[in-house]
Amino acid sequence: MPTPTPGDAQALEGLLSRFPKTRPPLSPRIQAIYARQYKENRSGETTAASLSQRLESWMHRQVAADVAGGATRATLELGAGTLNQLRYEPFTTPYDIVEPFAELFADSPERGRVRNAWADIAEAPAEAAYQRITSIAALEHICDLPLVLARAAQLLTPDGELRAAIPAEGGFLWRLGWSLTTGLEFRLRHGLDYGELMRHEHVNTAAEIEALVGGLFEEVSVRSFGLGRQLSLYRFLAARKPRLDRATEWIARYAGPKAAQAVRRRRGSAAT
Repeated sequence: MPTPTPGDAQALEGLLSRFPKTRPPLSPRIQAIYARQYKENRSGETTAASLSQRLESWMHRQVAADVAGGATRATLELGAGTLNQLRYEPFTTPYDIVEPFAELFADSPERGRVRNAWADIAEAPAEAAYQRITSIAALEHICDLPLVLARAAQLLTPDGELRAAIPAEGGFLWRLGWSLTTGLEFRLRHGLDYGELMRHEHVNTAAEIEALVGGLFEEVSVRSFGLGRQLSLYRFLAARKPRLDRATEWIARYAGPKAAQAVRRRRGSAAT
């Protein structure tokens, strides 16, 4: 099925029908080492993971560019992991996060800078308002991505911006890159196929993510780390002016009409 371009209503509907997605199961052998492998990748503990982190610094810098001069803007980070984005944003405050695996950031030296930590974006109070909502290498993992993006859109201030950096999942260069680094290291260490782990983790392609963001926001700019979309390793999206009616529709579709009504009521009372 082709991935829709922003503004193509029929194709966007086809994309939305793929959600929520089901994560492919892992084989028992990979399940046995999954938690350790996940932490190593997020922390850069192996040679290949360390190399990947150095390349990933492009994503961190792109997301942090709007606060590089020391600006303080209310921020919510989706999928904060080990809090490594905070090293690129030394002055950003207040800083809230969404991260379902609390053990990833529990011992981080940056933990004291985090005001609120939620396991799910649905836990963020309706009265919360953010000038920027950020995400680095996280959106590709989310099985109910339209719902998460819709909730994020409703938490932005009128002048707020979604700033997301993602791997170019689905592209030739991205696949070649991980195959020759973490993929090769994984096979040498464990004798297992890293592609199975990637299919389990990366349930969304870069094209799908870009299409969803383009369907939800009126203004979207895209940058690639490489030569265009197919020959790139990473992609950065900056999105403004959310279509709030569409966000409400997506919440009703994936969380139920009562959830959408509750959001409208809470946000209405918060605005008075």
